[in-house]
Amino acid sequence: MSDTSLTLGVIVGNRGFFPDVLAREGREEITQALERAGFRCVVLTPEQTKHGAVETYEDAKRCADLFRRHRERIDGIIVTLPNFGDESAVADSLRLSDLHVPVLVQATPDAFGRMSVEHRRDSFCGKISVCNNLTQYGIPFSLTRLHTVHPQSDEFAADLNRFAAICRVVRGVRNLRVGCIGARPAAFKTVRYSEKILESHGVSVETIDLSDVLGRIGRLDDMGEGVQANLRELREYVPTSVPPAALVKMAKLALVIREWMHSTGVSVSSIQCWTAMEQYLGVMPCTVMSMLSNGLISSACETDVCGALSMHILALASQTPSALLDWNNNYGDDPDKVVCFHCSNIPKQLLGDARMHLNDILASTIGKDSAYGTVVGRVKAGPMTFARVSTDERNGSIRGYVGTGSFTTDPLNTFGGVGVAHIPRLQQLLRFICERGFEHHVAASLSIVGDAVQEAATRYLGWDVRLHE
Repeated sequence: MSDTSLTLGVIVGNRGFFPDVLAREGREEITQALERAGFRCVVLTPEQTKHGAVETYEDAKRCADLFRRHRERIDGIIVTLPNFGDESAVADSLRLSDLHVPVLVQATPDAFGRMSVEHRRDSFCGKISVCNNLTQYGIPFSLTRLHTVHPQSDEFAADLNRFAAICRVVRGVRNLRVGCIGARPAAFKTVRYSEKILESHGVSVETIDLSDVLGRIGRLDDMGEGVQANLRELREYVPTSVPPAALVKMAKLALVIREWMHSTGVSVSSIQCWTAMEQYLGVMPCTVMSMLSNGLISSACETDVCGALSMHILALASQTPSALLDWNNNYGDDPDKVVCFHCSNIPKQLLGDARMHLNDILASTIGKDSAYGTVVGRVKAGPMTFARVSTDERNGSIRGYVGTGSFTTDPLNTFGGVGVAHIPRLQQLLRFICERGFEHHVAASLSIVGDAVQEAATRYLGWDVRLHE
């Protein structure tokens, strides 16, 4: 799935003693491939340099100047090598542009039987030289799955989709503002984190006290336009038999959260979902959070700020909603299956039979009338990616893990929002989670984007994220 909002800069490499026609054709092939995939591109024209390629330092300066003029638009850069290319000109173009965005290096393969002086590319070798120079310059880059791949092939289309996911993650995390609504549940020291470490990586946390939220709700008119609009959305979201009075309270909560997020520039949120909310407002916030996440505005329960960040990364990469789940139960004696659960705020797109209900756990202690507002159902079967990032206060860094598996149709008789996940080598993953002291929360989406998330996090964001393979 491509993201038509992405703009990619393109550097066409060329070296004079190789056939110039290859550079001209290569520029056309890569721009056609990007247009076909739905991306906008910024690239030198044949009027600016020979064939719109870079070969000299002067070409590099022109390319860098073009990129700088469009720096607010460019989300990533593709280096395409239709022939060997000039490795210094490519590296200088990137250094002088000073964009610090993901870079993908692609080399076009030689055609078997067309290895004469008039047709030979040597891009295979040139790619190694370009990567050598980028490494010397300290410029991080990504690679296609095959060392050489034609820009108009299906294989390169897959490379583009993966690179787009990397670009979305990097773009969406840099200068991110995460909302923290209320304090963490007193017993949940597991969701503690360092604001300062997040800030040092460009992620800001904006806080609001739960009493402020409740106070704003108390000033709203039941029949107000904003309240009624959110009430209609709630009723249309999932089937429900929740009492009307509880729905109105949820509508007010949704309105206050959305208005606060808009006014503070917050993109995702984490919420103190129990038990003050239920005791003083009289509803669960889960459906409101589910709706937000379903619209790719990730919302994590139990004020798990790093959980919200984990959800956001998956949503950026996959362009699908993500959920925050507990690694919760073994599934019989199968060592590679786990029951993932929450009570729940799972987005409806992840559930096969979503409906609004009450929290069966809290209803026994706070009373049924104050426990309405969860979204329950079974997670759909299909491929899944899971991810978790956290602040590491001992080392002053951000660390995490990511991997892939699948949600299954294995029978399960329980309550809440729940799914059975099959993850190869699950026991090794659980050992890693426990030994490294990670949280019991994990983000998950119905997607396969684990390697793109890991590369974006480690290569471009500077985090220590392990890929579970």
